[in-house]
Amino acid sequence: MKLPALLHSVSYAGFWGQTRLSLDDFIDKAGDLGYDGVMLTAKRPHLSILDFDAAARSQLRSRLERRNLRHVVIAGYNNLTADLEHGDIPHREIQIHYIGELARLARDLGASIVRIFTGYENPASTYTAQWNLIVSTLRECARRAAEYGVILGVQNHHDIACGFESQFDLINAVNESNCRALFDAWAPALHGADLAAAARLMGPVTAHTTVACYERRPRYAYDAQVINYTPHTPYVQAVPAGEGFIDNAAFLAGLCASGFTGSVGYEMCSPLLDRSGKGAGSIENLDLYARRFLEYFESLP
Repeated sequence: MKLPALLHSVSYAGFWGQTRLSLDDFIDKAGDLGYDGVMLTAKRPHLSILDFDAAARSQLRSRLERRNLRHVVIAGYNNLTADLEHGDIPHREIQIHYIGELARLARDLGASIVRIFTGYENPASTYTAQWNLIVSTLRECARRAAEYGVILGVQNHHDIACGFESQFDLINAVNESNCRALFDAWAPALHGADLAAAARLMGPVTAHTTVACYERRPRYAYDAQVINYTPHTPYVQAVPAGEGFIDNAAFLAGLCASGFTGSVGYEMCSPLLDRSGKGAGSIENLDLYARRFLEYFESLP
């Protein structure tokens, strides 16, 4: 697989009890491991717009260039349907401004893409109203991002437009050339979709994809009345690349077959199994997973 490989800084941000690296140390880590680029978490403790003025951005860009990390994606965190219960609060405007500032940040760092989300379905409004809100907001955000020469990438993560058919519809409804999909295999695999077919549909509108690997762990609740167990939604446990139930090889092949020429990221975005013998959250375990992905990725045709 000859596409650029990126490492997501969320993997070393400490959110799930694992070792936390500073942003500078993470960049050095990605360079040392041999990645082509990075996805940078646009919130504390890494790349918050509150903490990076012009001088800090210039220094960060220089560090990325020194480490030969040529492919950079900014990972935004938003929810376009947040707090619909209180219509007097201009959450739409607040989030548009945040996304616009991420686009400015991306330009300053030489990044090509800002990753954003849609919204979690909110009981305070109808599905159609929320869909229309998201479409109009993404359209405005894309136009603002275009002023900085940046692609706005919509990841299939939040509830609305999470299914690949709906995500395809969403990108077409926004109808802005710089509004693309950041289409990942994780969600359609959990949905039970045909990954290769989904990838072939989404490939032409996808700018970047992020790989994560999981195994299912069944969950049960004991029911004493029948002396038995009631099944619950399974837990998904992160495992090293090449393991688990997600057929990433077929997914990536489907993307490429439909003309995808973007970048491929790797993230450790949940608790890991300990495969290092040093502890699940140890730097040794994180590095093992990060290296294993590069080995897996380079083995793909």
